[in-house]
Amino acid sequence: MTELIAKRQFSPMYIWLDLAFLAVLAALLIYRKKYATVIVGLLAGVLYMLVDYGIFHLVCHSRSIEGGSLFWVLLWMSMSYGFTNFVWIWLWLSKDRHLFEWSLLILLWWFCCPMLANTFGGDTGQITIQRTTGEYHGYMALILFVGYLGLIGYNLLQKQRCRRVQLPWLLAIGILVQFGWEAGLLLGGVRSAGFGFIDQLRPLIINSLLETNLGMPYIYLIFIAYTASFTEQLGRRSTRLTMVQRIEENHRERVREF
Repeated sequence: MTELIAKRQFSPMYIWLDLAFLAVLAALLIYRKKYATVIVGLLAGVLYMLVDYGIFHLVCHSRSIEGGSLFWVLLWMSMSYGFTNFVWIWLWLSKDRHLFEWSLLILLWWFCCPMLANTFGGDTGQITIQRTTGEYHGYMALILFVGYLGLIGYNLLQKQRCRRVQLPWLLAIGILVQFGWEAGLLLGGVRSAGFGFIDQLRPLIINSLLETNLGMPYIYLIFIAYTASFTEQLGRRSTRLTMVQRIEENHRERVREF
C-alpha cells in the first residue's frame, strides 16, 4: 500500500470558531448534567495530544506544519476532536435520550465550520498541517484486532444472548463517528486540499475503519466498568452491578424512539 497522507488546510478563523463551539457544547452538556461525559471528553483530548504530539510527532516524526505553531495547533486539534469524538461516543454508548439532537449538533458543526471560516475569516493566511501514516498504521491495526478479538472471544463464551456485547452497535459508533468527522473535513475543503480524488477518498475510508474504531472495545469496557458503579452525575449507584449485569442492563436500554 502506498503512503497515506492525512492533510488539513484551514484559516486561523476556523480555530477560533471551533473553540467557541467547544465552549457551547460543554456548556450544554453541563446544563444537561452530563458531568461524566464532559470529563471523558476532556481526558480524551489530553490522550489525543499525548498520542499526536508525543508519538506521531516526537517519536515517528510524521507531523509537519506550515503557517502556524505545531504544538498549539495540535493542542487545539487534539482537544477539539478528542473532546467532541469521545463525548459523542459516550452519548452513543449510554443511549442518551437526546442522542439525535447531540448527533445533529456535532455533524452540523463539522459541516458548517469550514464554510463559516472561509466566509468570515478574511485574508488571514492558511495553516497547512499533515502527517504520514506508514510508521504506525500497523500498530493501530494491531490494537484494533486485539480489542475486537477479545470481545468476539467473550461473546463466543456466552450462552445467553443478553450477556453478549452488541458488536454491531460498537462498530456503527466507531466507524460512523470518524466518518462524520472525515466527511465534514472533506466536504469543507479542509481535508486533503490539493490532492486527487482517490487520495482524498483513501483517508476517508481507511481512517473511518481504523482510527476511532480501534478504541471502541476499550472505551466500551471503561464505560461498562464506570456505569456499573457510578452515575452520569458522578454519584454512586444505589445498587452496584457486576460488569456482566451492566452489559445486560445496557442491552435493555433504548435510544428514544420517534
